[in-house]
Amino acid sequence: MRQTIGKDNDPGPGVSISTHSAEYSKGAHIPMHAHGSGQLIYASSGVMEVVSGANMWLIPPHFGLWIPPGVSHEIRMPQPVSMRTLYLRPRRAELPRRCTVLHVSPLLRELILEVVRIGTLRHSNRTEASLRNVLVTQMERASPVPTGVTLPKDSNALRIAHRLIASPGEHISLAALCATVGISVRTLQRAFRRDAGIDFETWRRQVRLMKAVQLLVSGSTVKEAAYAVGYSQSTAFVELFKATFGTTPKAWTQTLEASC
Repeated sequence: MRQTIGKDNDPGPGVSISTHSAEYSKGAHIPMHAHGSGQLIYASSGVMEVVSGANMWLIPPHFGLWIPPGVSHEIRMPQPVSMRTLYLRPRRAELPRRCTVLHVSPLLRELILEVVRIGTLRHSNRTEASLRNVLVTQMERASPVPTGVTLPKDSNALRIAHRLIASPGEHISLAALCATVGISVRTLQRAFRRDAGIDFETWRRQVRLMKAVQLLVSGSTVKEAAYAVGYSQSTAFVELFKATFGTTPKAWTQTLEASC
């Protein structure tokens, strides 16, 4: 399944926000495209895989991805997805200037769904203009979530990257990984430092964290998520999570559950 969302989704004259709502089956793909407006991409159910340039994010429910105007991106659905997208006409909102994963609070979620239900918000309608202002304020206040990775440009390194993203819990050494694509460990390390700005093992930990967050949001226990992404003991995973989010995975998931 291939579907292109054209620029017709951008807000027209007199419209501050337009919307798009769709159901996608497993394996669906929205090819690379860009919009003149900023976008908030949200899945009310399912997980989206979004790629923009050298960056990739996994977006489960509770999170949304803000994409600034003019930024090219593509979206894949590793599972069935109910997508809800808002297109915001550029204005002086204090929204990020780069792609950013945002925590979608219960209030922000209900605002997204209500705006999608209405379809478009017009400048001339006082109620719709007020709704737009509340929505943007909630987006500005939403906490960013560090759940993305930078992909290497080297084709062999990229093959290894995709393999680890698909199977983060695979126990295989760096040397063995390099042998599968016919490159040296030094070449692989050089590619990751050049393109991702970090060494390979640090990058692999980021992938494991990203995938673990997806599992935690989907209801897995800390132990289950840690094991699924390659940790035989959850202690090391908890330390990685705490260093990134400033709290333990259990406390973090309890906060999410309490806000639902």
